Amino acid sequence: MTDNAVVTINGTEVTVPEGTTILTAAELAGVQIPTLCNHPDQMIKAVCRVCVVEVEGARVFQPACSFPVWDGMNVRTNSPAVIEARKTVVEMLLSRHPQDCLQCERNLHCELQNVSKSVGVNERPFPEETRDLPIDDSSGAVVREADKCINCRRCVEACADVQGVGVLSTVNRGYDTVVSTAFNEPLEQVSCVLCGQCIQACPTGALREHNDIDRVWRALADPNKHVVVQTAPAVRVAIGEDLGLPVGTRATKLLTSALRQLGFDGVFDTDFTADLTIMEEGSELLQRLQEGGTLPMITSCSPGWIKYIEHYYPEQLDHLSTCKSPQQMFGALAKSYYAEKNQYNPDDIYVVSIMPCTAKKFEANRPEMAAEGIRDVDAVLTTRELAQMIDQAGLDFPNLKEEEYDSPLGISTGAAVIFGATGGVMEAALRTVYELVTEQELPALDFTSVRGLDGVKEASVLLPLPNGEDSLEVKVAAAHGLASARQIMEKVKNGEADYHFVEVMSCPGGCIGGGGQPRPSTTERREKRLQAIYDEDEAMTIRKSHENPAVKALYEEYLEKPLGERRHKLLHTHYVQRSRY
Repeated sequence: MTDNAVVTINGTEVTVPEGTTILTAAELAGVQIPTLCNHPDQMIKAVCRVCVVEVEGARVFQPACSFPVWDGMNVRTNSPAVIEARKTVVEMLLSRHPQDCLQCERNLHCELQNVSKSVGVNERPFPEETRDLPIDDSSGAVVREADKCINCRRCVEACADVQGVGVLSTVNRGYDTVVSTAFNEPLEQVSCVLCGQCIQACPTGALREHNDIDRVWRALADPNKHVVVQTAPAVRVAIGEDLGLPVGTRATKLLTSALRQLGFDGVFDTDFTADLTIMEEGSELLQRLQEGGTLPMITSCSPGWIKYIEHYYPEQLDHLSTCKSPQQMFGALAKSYYAEKNQYNPDDIYVVSIMPCTAKKFEANRPEMAAEGIRDVDAVLTTRELAQMIDQAGLDFPNLKEEEYDSPLGISTGAAVIFGATGGVMEAALRTVYELVTEQELPALDFTSVRGLDGVKEASVLLPLPNGEDSLEVKVAAAHGLASARQIMEKVKNGEADYHFVEVMSCPGGCIGGGGQPRPSTTERREKRLQAIYDEDEAMTIRKSHENPAVKALYEEYLEKPLGERRHKLLHTHYVQRSRY
């Protein structure tokens, strides 16, 4: 049993378990201590020294984020000497930091800005010595501005420990230390998967997405372009966070209204092609089970995961589903099925995606993602970028009139909505595969065993066959975060995986925790977004992909059947082997 400690913080007593950090004890006492390297979901680093406090009896100031309390400890967080020490630390950081706040994409949303204000920095006593390091925009998805790096190491942990990729680390020593890649290679030349979790961790503008807002504004202003937009399932439960609504608000109908006011000619839902993905992927799984294809079959919806397996397990690419992601399926159909149906020239259609993911920018530019020389998707905006556009347009988002998606590419089901949550693709597939195989209605729609924030979730589903005599046990797994995916891939590599179907999402929590979602993307926020996704699913009239009437019509009018010839050209693809270096 842990002993409690009575700690005095600025004259206020608080009782906490012994060993609790001063930072946590102060929060319980109602005192906020500024910090830059601390992150609620990460290990203690104690490198920024902004959180120093005065501990009675100690010779020097101590970092509140790492220093443990003891019974009878007396702490002062606001003595004149402490305040001056914090100011000096921040002033020194600012002496090497570019003074371009008005041009920085983190302006007014920057932790360094906030801390500077809170510690009372109002002058620059140290000479400016910026490093003039080059900006790396080589990947077209994630941008590094090393001059804005404050060496907090939060991105290093996100990349190495959460994602198991480890392309970022501290290089050089002492005064010249900076976070970079090995040999300062551009991101395009290393095995970065462009998931954007480093962006989520970064407290400044040192890491950000490649900004495509101006490209989209230009397309919307072009009278010769028919501009359509698709929104990913995870966007609707996060966009409100940057626009004045509580975390976890389901803002679907406000989102569609805002997009129309921005000038999009067609406002559609990626959920439509998520339902289509289930039809194609489910049929592919059944084909592999019946004809002896490569197992386990692994989902291909997450572009960060695809790039990861291409770099780290290239010999296992046969396990991937050949399906394009819902984003790319939508683009292909917008420039074929939708174009023909409405008599548009495919060259005049401009497809914009609103995604929770930075790797989607990379995916849209892959050479494989084009049919007959026409790119599937023309521009990808993150949830954050769309929020900026809505601000630029002066829209009062919380008070917009609620509107529905356009038909037919805006019709979807609850199964498609849960694509935004870890385990959601698996659950949606099981809802459909069960009924396709058994020819019976599911007794219960919710497969809760694949839900939640555990890194790897395993389950088995017994499928009674129509002959009434046999049954098929399908073993499945779902992983989120690439460090968790590595666990499964090591089993696959060593022949120890007895799964039939595996879902992998590259980001913690799935798409709801994507690199393009509003900051901060903490565990607490991800849990609220997850709940909103499941609430949205339960509120839908239709909750199974194979019952989507618009998808049925698509097959009848255009695709003929799942795994047919036309669908292979539009909806399926291949992937490539990449080296790690």
